[in-house]
Amino acid sequence: MRVLITGNLGYVGPAVVQQLRRAHPGIFLHGYDQAFFAHCLTGASDLPERRLDQQSYGDVRSIDPEILRGYDAVIHLAAVSNDPMGNRFADVTRAINQDASVALARAASEAGVRSFVFASSCSVYGVAQGGPRREDDAVNPVTAYAASKIGTEQGLSELDSAMTITCLRFATACGMSSRLRLDLVLNDFVACALSTGEISVLSDGTPWRPLIDTTDMARALDWAACRSSSGNDRFLILNAGTNAANYQVRDLAEAVAAAVPGTRVNINTDAPADSRSYQVDFSRYAALAPDHQPQMSLADSIHALVDGLRRMGFNDPDFRSSTLMRLRVLQDHIQANRLSENLRWL
Repeated sequence: MRVLITGNLGYVGPAVVQQLRRAHPGIFLHGYDQAFFAHCLTGASDLPERRLDQQSYGDVRSIDPEILRGYDAVIHLAAVSNDPMGNRFADVTRAINQDASVALARAASEAGVRSFVFASSCSVYGVAQGGPRREDDAVNPVTAYAASKIGTEQGLSELDSAMTITCLRFATACGMSSRLRLDLVLNDFVACALSTGEISVLSDGTPWRPLIDTTDMARALDWAACRSSSGNDRFLILNAGTNAANYQVRDLAEAVAAAVPGTRVNINTDAPADSRSYQVDFSRYAALAPDHQPQMSLADSIHALVDGLRRMGFNDPDFRSSTLMRLRVLQDHIQANRLSENLRWL
């Protein structure tokens, strides 16, 4: 089996490479990435990419279709990856996350790739009242990032192809990584607890967020890349996570405080309602992928983050201005004239 992984030099990529290498002896793994964040290693004892057979560097907006020939699956992670970056680079977010993604899938189909896996997001549900959202419920994206995910799903659904296409709407990512990000809710709370002893919840704490650890995201991507399909499920949109991991933000803060004794939690009860709040129903994923269900509990993810950050000697109360925030990395590249405003290397 030969698999191309785009965006492998990001937060989730190291876990995906490790999962595939462990689960499929003899697999050929090829990474493809622009390397914006390749230098952002965090507490890694070795280079995650040593597990690859090949690493290529390039922009998915201009990938050579010939690279795709001979591959069984493409796992497409490459994206402008969160709301702050999507807001700062709205046009580029559409170009990379949506237009390039659909073009990549079309090229993969023409090259004979059997399976295309797209890393989508539960953020497409945006503001969702009335209980957990199922895959066929209405979407309500409130950010450029979420809108780009919906646009890609729509574009992929319209491809005239025999290729198996799986869009995994992931819960909010969390957990330790060899390229850690702290611009995610649980990761942010753990960093606050360790660096300041205080977690400040800027909302009233009631918004809902489903969570999934990076290692469990890797398990879902593994399943999707290998799944067999019939005519009825050749194109599949699937919420990826577990029903047990729908949490209110205040509960996440309290769980982190319990794991880091002495941490204070301050909740802004007078804050206006957060524009993003959604519970998600993951029952369909549980039924279709029973052997690839999430294994990391909330406590497991918190403890892995605490242990990982402590091993790094992390103690930076100003971490939101550090390179552990992905937007800051891009801004540093631009200010140093390494990167253009449309996120192309100079």
